[in-house]
Amino acid sequence: MSSLPPPSYDAVLCDIDGVIRHWPSADALEEEHGLPVGALAAAAFAPARLVPAVTGRITDEEWRSAVAADLTARHGSKDRAEAAVLAWSGLVPAVDQDVVALLRRVREVASVALVTNATTRLERDLAHQGLADLADAVVNTARIGVAKPDPRVYRIAAERLGVAVDRCLFVDDTAANVTAAREIGMTAVHYRRLEDLCAALSPLTVTP
Repeated sequence: MSSLPPPSYDAVLCDIDGVIRHWPSADALEEEHGLPVGALAAAAFAPARLVPAVTGRITDEEWRSAVAADLTARHGSKDRAEAAVLAWSGLVPAVDQDVVALLRRVREVASVALVTNATTRLERDLAHQGLADLADAVVNTARIGVAKPDPRVYRIAAERLGVAVDRCLFVDDTAANVTAAREIGMTAVHYRRLEDLCAALSPLTVTP
C-alpha cells in the first residue's frame, strides 16, 4: 500500500481582521455623534497615530485617547468626540465561522498562527470572541515591536511554530503584506473570499 504524500505546508500563518473577523461600519455611529462619515477612520488609522499603537509604543487606551483628542481638535466638541470613541470601541466584529472551521481542520495536520497588526487589546478581544484557542500561537505586533509588512514579523511567527519559512503558507487580505511574505520565501495568498482560502488549504484539508 502506497504511503500518503506529506502535506504541502507545515504551518499556516493567518491574518485576523479582514480574514477571520470583519468589523461593522461606523457610519451610523458617526452620524449619531455629529461627526462626518469617515472621521473615526481618518483619526484612528492615520499612520502617525496607528503605527505606535500596533508596534506597542503606546497602549490601546492611549491610542483611543489620541483618537478622541484628534476628533476634538478637528470637530470641536470634546464630549461628543469622547462619546463617539467610546461607542466605536464597543463595536464587535463578526467572526467568519467558515474560516474558523477551516483553520481548526488545518490544525489537525499543521501548525496555525494568527499574525496580525493589532493593539494591546487584541488578546482580550480574542478571548471574548472564543478565538483564544484557535491557533498554536498569536503573533500580535503590539507585543513584538514591529508590524507587517516588516519581514521580522513573519520570521518571528515561523520561529514560534518551529517551522522553516519556506514551509509556511501566509494568508492576508492586504496585498503589501502578502508580497512581503513571498519576498522572504513563504507561499502567500491574498485573501479576498473564502474560496481563496479553501483552494490554498486544500492540500491540508482534502482527504485522499
